Amino acid sequence: MINSDREIIQIVPQLPPNIGGVADYALNLADRLRKDWGIETRFIVGDPSWQAPVGTVDFNSQPIDNRSAKSLLSLLPSDRRQPVLLHYSGYGYAKRGAPFWLVESLNRWKQKATSDRLVTMFHEVYAFRGRPWTSSFWLSDCQKNLAARLARLSDRCLTSGQYFAQTINSLSPEKHSSVPILPVFSNITEPDNAPPSIERARKLSIFGHPHGRLQVYQQQIKAIERLCHSLEIEEIYDIGIPIDSMPSQINGIPIVEVGAARPDKVSEILLDSIAGFLGYHLPQYLAKSTIFAAYAAHRLIPVLTSGAAFPIDGLEAGKHYWVANGELGNLSLDKGQAIADRAYNWYQTHTLSAQSQIFAAQLAPTEFEER
Repeated sequence: MINSDREIIQIVPQLPPNIGGVADYALNLADRLRKDWGIETRFIVGDPSWQAPVGTVDFNSQPIDNRSAKSLLSLLPSDRRQPVLLHYSGYGYAKRGAPFWLVESLNRWKQKATSDRLVTMFHEVYAFRGRPWTSSFWLSDCQKNLAARLARLSDRCLTSGQYFAQTINSLSPEKHSSVPILPVFSNITEPDNAPPSIERARKLSIFGHPHGRLQVYQQQIKAIERLCHSLEIEEIYDIGIPIDSMPSQINGIPIVEVGAARPDKVSEILLDSIAGFLGYHLPQYLAKSTIFAAYAAHRLIPVLTSGAAFPIDGLEAGKHYWVANGELGNLSLDKGQAIADRAYNWYQTHTLSAQSQIFAAQLAPTEFEER
């Protein structure tokens, strides 16, 4: 049986009201661990400036005083039996993606006594070397070394896709020969019932970060026009923080600016849309996309502008998502429904509830048993 008094520590870069996929992921996971397993979470926030308005976060949460090993170490549990779950994304903890203070603090904590309670969820591993004028060009090796240190410090590692899992294995093959892969769950709830396309309005949703949506409107108008023509789209819903230079229509189809709506409102719109556009997502990273997860969970037709030549993380172009560049032919409603169904079924294997069970087992495998 599970000890209802059990508490874990989750280290996160941010929490609401700050907007971020990792923050939403951690908070949703904490809520489900509480509901399904009676596991409480204490959050340590890696941003010294973070403050939670009353009612924003229903968990014991405390920011570090400053980004130093000493500050974090003072907040880590002295009880060596208390599990720590780190949500790792280098740029979340350091401007240049190299959080020395974080890794050093965990190293000191682990040295205090023998423990197998550090679990790291790698939302990112490290940035690959970019062009000479980018910081990643100069700091990629540094980020890689930190990620390798962290992997070796961690008793268990998880990540969201096979590409990251292979990278973690290469950084620490002697310790993590097999890394569990958990494609991210939808941060915009998981509906109990997702109706088929034929019962929905002729709407297209474009949802996500403002920078990504701006790229869509600047670079993917022709792809959107083709998609709207194929599915006879009548309205386009733009969901997220408002952006500048927003078009009011595309080829005569009006764009409705929803803004940064509540999750239940976003879910309502997605359930009444036929397709969701992800023009700025690469297929090799789909499993870590919370936007793709939301589309799949709501049984939309996910649409990209490029596809992989082979399946990645169980996702295949033309079967689990549509590529809007014309190479797959024309998209009919029947063909789109089959794609939406496959994406929806793929998502059901790693819902939030399913993942909370896996995290419970990873954090304390001898104590958290299946019900």
